[in-house]
Amino acid sequence: MSMDSEAMRRTMRLWSCGVTVVTTSDGSTREGMTASSFTSISLEPPLILVCLHKQARTAQLIQETGFYAVSILGAGQQEISAQFAGYTELPEDADRFYNVATFTAETGAPILQDAIAWLDCKMYGVHDGGTHAILVGEVVATGQKEGSVLPLVYHNRAYRAFVADE
Repeated sequence: MSMDSEAMRRTMRLWSCGVTVVTTSDGSTREGMTASSFTSISLEPPLILVCLHKQARTAQLIQETGFYAVSILGAGQQEISAQFAGYTELPEDADRFYNVATFTAETGAPILQDAIAWLDCKMYGVHDGGTHAILVGEVVATGQKEGSVLPLVYHNRAYRAFVADE
């Protein structure tokens, strides 16, 4: 029995997930892309995974550099997500980091300054995931915004935001 990829897409769009931007840099080039396939794996050692399309330049550069950062986006950051997803028209010769402030922690991977949380990772392993590479990273540094923060959520092909409790 063969699975219809469109049926799979229609089903998976009903899975609500947070929105991240995955980034890396080799010192002269920086790459980044929006990703929703992200989760924690282990606390001992601290491991996470992201799944990126094998043909994406970000995935390829991560495998060359051996490190990446994950910036978790908050409510109201749809424009950043769209920009790193390639849906925003940018000036000629601008990369996806155009007008986005960044900093680095341990690895040198760019981290989005306005993210609600971030994880800086060195590569722990790469696994085949069909059209995607499953990139397992060991977290070497992390941080988050103080106070009450709400995540940006993607559900049914649209960005959503949590409603704060009364």
